[in-house]
Amino acid sequence: MYKTIFEITKMDCPSEENLIRMKLDGISSIANLDFDIPNRKLTVFYNGEIDEIEKSVFELNLGGKKISTEQTDKTEFSENSNQKKLLWTVLGTNFTFFLIEMTTGIISKSMGLVADSLDMLADSFVYGISLFAVGGTLTRKKQIAKLAGYLQITLAIIGFIEVLRRFFGDEKLPDFWTMIIISIFALIANGICLYILQRSKSKEEVHMKASMIFTSNDVIINLGIIVAGLLVNWLNSSKPDLIIGTIVFVLVIQGAFRILKLSK
Repeated sequence: MYKTIFEITKMDCPSEENLIRMKLDGISSIANLDFDIPNRKLTVFYNGEIDEIEKSVFELNLGGKKISTEQTDKTEFSENSNQKKLLWTVLGTNFTFFLIEMTTGIISKSMGLVADSLDMLADSFVYGISLFAVGGTLTRKKQIAKLAGYLQITLAIIGFIEVLRRFFGDEKLPDFWTMIIISIFALIANGICLYILQRSKSKEEVHMKASMIFTSNDVIINLGIIVAGLLVNWLNSSKPDLIIGTIVFVLVIQGAFRILKLSK
């Protein structure tokens, strides 16, 4: 058996991990995948050639780069019996915050919260595909991925149109307190999700877990909305909210294209 280590520079959170798992699903030569998200490393244990695996990793455009390949005597891998339960927990948390942020975003007139709700929905799609397609055919997984990807793009485009309408119109200022408070709760939820998904995979030191949490794109987005809320109040302008909303919508569309790649 062989062991190849890849550096995945854009693997910021378990969402990218699930994308990689789905992409490599069906390659019979793979015996096990070992993810090290804090250090952005993927270790693949396999029999045979690396070509198909390497091609699949590169096709995701997550900054994949092969670091090393060597033979290994390892043949047994510990399976996490709680993996499905953990995924359900994270899926539920993400979808709940999608509903909360979408509702409060509409009520408070914050495009930042609306956009971040779609980012939460995007993560829910990734976890949902992994769960609902378990045991299913590769064709089924591709169909679900295609539906999820196009839905994300559609919602993001609608969001862009609303941003433009508000940018050129005379819109009431968003409620900056709602932006800040909801984003703080979303920040906590993202940290909890990352911790839950990682706690059973490794016994890393606390500082490593903290590093993992605070390098996540989701956490950076939450912090961005908090800053935008402060600027809305300070500048008495809705522009900071529209700017952060636009940035997040771009990230949502990028995520949608990644999912669509899985359907090809």
